[in-house]
Amino acid sequence: MPETRFLRRRPALVAATTTLLLVGAVAAQTEASAAAAGCQVSYAVSSSWQGGFGTNVTITNLGDAVNGWRLTWNYAAGQTITQLWNGSYTQAGAQVTVTNASYNATIPTNGTASFGFNGAWTGSNPAPTSFSLNGTTCTGGVNPTTGPPPTTPPPTTPPPTTPPPTTPPPGTSQPCDIYAAGGTACIAAHSTTRALYAAYNGSLYQVRRSSDNTTRNIGVLSPGGRANAASQDSFCANTTCVITIIFDQSGRGNNLGYQGAGGVGGAVQPAVANKESLTVGGDKVYSLYIPGKSSYWRDGHLTGVPTGAAPEGMYMVTSGTHVNSGCCFDYGNSETTRRADGAGAMDAIYFGTSCWFGGCSGSGPWVQADLEYGLYPGGSSSWNSNQRAFTSKFVTATLKNNGTSRFAIKGSNAQSGSLYTLYDGSLPRGYSPMKKQGAIILGSGGDCCIDNTNQSVGTFYEGAMVAGYPSDATENAVQANITAAGYR
Repeated sequence: MPETRFLRRRPALVAATTTLLLVGAVAAQTEASAAAAGCQVSYAVSSSWQGGFGTNVTITNLGDAVNGWRLTWNYAAGQTITQLWNGSYTQAGAQVTVTNASYNATIPTNGTASFGFNGAWTGSNPAPTSFSLNGTTCTGGVNPTTGPPPTTPPPTTPPPTTPPPTTPPPGTSQPCDIYAAGGTACIAAHSTTRALYAAYNGSLYQVRRSSDNTTRNIGVLSPGGRANAASQDSFCANTTCVITIIFDQSGRGNNLGYQGAGGVGGAVQPAVANKESLTVGGDKVYSLYIPGKSSYWRDGHLTGVPTGAAPEGMYMVTSGTHVNSGCCFDYGNSETTRRADGAGAMDAIYFGTSCWFGGCSGSGPWVQADLEYGLYPGGSSSWNSNQRAFTSKFVTATLKNNGTSRFAIKGSNAQSGSLYTLYDGSLPRGYSPMKKQGAIILGSGGDCCIDNTNQSVGTFYEGAMVAGYPSDATENAVQANITAAGYR
């Protein structure tokens, strides 16, 4: 039975939201005979943190079908885009140009195309006041162009055989692209195995070798690809390496450091870097293999991690073959104090064989919610009969919490199959509203590890946290991407 030190977490930052709606004329894409044109643009700031912000943009086509689009605007206060999904961008000074991705190039009449991005700002962050689509300023209305009508008018709806996807398919996007397309952008994304954005080309994690205490950042083989295990192998040859940092791919700086001397401070040690190798998509990679007495942490309450009663969601890919009942193998929102601060101070996925309140059926391991002061298999301390064990080598676990009334837990084999809903309903009594603090924990419970050691064991391959309450469709698309990734 785990010690009385459980789930932790701290008040989350409430994201500032700004919405700008523009309606206007859209130029025909090629020639004047392209018939009527018109559009509506929604520019919504979905989250804001010190020095940065996240935005979702939706274009609604009010005229004839568009096949290929380019949206431009100017920033008035020196804002810059740092990362964009569901399209590509260029920025020259104040002017921003966003062009379509391959899967959202066609916008039928009354159809939409969406993209999202993270940006940086200093001082202020006013919304743009004017947009242009395909070179023409949006000024309002639907305007017929001059010239003879086309001999074959474009269809008002896409052909049934190739409808534009509402969520990018797994082959053209990664989990955080999918979450963003669903309106719940990642605020933290961690993995030792692969990029979680299709365009990510940075470092995944850092290793330190014992022979000379030097470090190396391990990146990806290609943008959006798998980890460069060969780089780790060559650096760590004939010596021991440990994982010191798991980098945040979201651009918000929510990097996880180990809770020990030389890391973020604490009583545990970094995990050995080459304890478990595997393949993803045929490429060799390494996991974060925690044998106990290891944990990773970040205070993210100023860098986008939800606090208080703000909604959030998360997932992780873990293993059903390396578990125990120690408290608590978690990934998610935890206390900034690294102490058990009360019910609702945490909002994290737990995976293991701990049966906190008793009455469990079977021996697990189970996906549960660590909400502090208890591991919840459902909406109360009573055992949830809908729970099931996940014993496969690779397991997907998800959790989402709207902060005031509802949370949901799901799980699945990460190699095949759809998500299984373990619970979707009311928060436990005493947990509304949530009191999240905005730190991130990985590998332990929230009251570890300033002056104590972690009791849990487990394996972490990848995971992400999002602002907002993701839809079931979004979570299903993420699961489809995971199974397509080819964990072996």
